Amino acid sequence: MIEPGQTFKFTTASYLNQISVLKALRLADLPEGLEKCSDASIFFHTFQSLGRYHFLTEGFSNDFAQWALAACNCGDLAEQLAALDIRDYLSLADLRRDIGRVVADYCRLHQERSKQDAFEPFYFCESIEVTAPLGWEAGTLEEFRDGLEHASHASFHYHFITSRLRLHLRSNDFSQWLAGALGREALARRASRIDIYTNTLEGARAKLLALVDQELRS
Repeated sequence: MIEPGQTFKFTTASYLNQISVLKALRLADLPEGLEKCSDASIFFHTFQSLGRYHFLTEGFSNDFAQWALAACNCGDLAEQLAALDIRDYLSLADLRRDIGRVVADYCRLHQERSKQDAFEPFYFCESIEVTAPLGWEAGTLEEFRDGLEHASHASFHYHFITSRLRLHLRSNDFSQWLAGALGREALARRASRIDIYTNTLEGARAKLLALVDQELRS
């Protein structure tokens, strides 16, 4: 809970990717893995994969769709998985359920194909997060703008992208603070609507800076 007047502490983070014991050797194995894997794994293969695939001109922006295409040669399934827009989800449970449903339905309709060995296994992964304070805080919107402008990409990613796992996808650290500490709820809502699907980290930061500048001028 963000208290009124609470300062915003800029933090950075690094991530150690960890491979779990769960893996899928064929498409038919994927539904069971989806049921058993952690929420952090679902987040890793969807939200966090955005950064890994953002600059690709071909393929898809989540790991499940990418594996269905590249390792299973199931382009039709990959398109269905990619059509699940993560912006529409407010819980990882709902996202997990829909991914599992799409894969299970496909396996029922294509039983022989789903039992063929993939070109390479799908390894369920998640990130171990290591955080460190950057050493500066913001108590006003002006100070927040200055910190936001100078924060590293890793810091912005931590507060704007991976914070959604901690907050169950419903918001981000910036919006939480803007609404709770400064009472700027309209600005917080506009910040939450910045599209993480189509913007690079720098593009999202630029949009947030523009929103803050507009607020400061009003």
